[in-house]
Amino acid sequence: MGILIFITGAVGYSTIEYMFRGYTHWSMALTGGACLLTFYYYVSEYKETPTLAKAAVGACIITIFEFFVGIIVNLFYGWHVWDYSGEPGNILGQICPEYSLFWFLICLAILVISNNLYSLYRAFRHGIQD
Repeated sequence: MGILIFITGAVGYSTIEYMFRGYTHWSMALTGGACLLTFYYYVSEYKETPTLAKAAVGACIITIFEFFVGIIVNLFYGWHVWDYSGEPGNILGQICPEYSLFWFLICLAILVISNNLYSLYRAFRHGIQD
């Protein structure tokens, strides 16, 4: 299951970047996979946490990954994958509050969609067992 989650995150993150920026970088696929897998394990462990709190944790997970990956790919290697230097509240040009809010909304959407899919799965499975 972990590999499927990782691949979904890799494809999803890259697709979002491509849709909004017109391009992406292979490091973003790896980052997206790691982010979604980490978020999945968090949500699996803390099932009773309110949805908004889960989305906030998800935004923090992505922001932390983005910060450290940015330090490596942008500052250390100089690949210039992204640069938030012009954004208000940025830290070293790697993260900024605007994108953290965007990650919160993405995580909220992921939670709503996955909860609905799980409900459908349970209803379908229950219907088969009757």
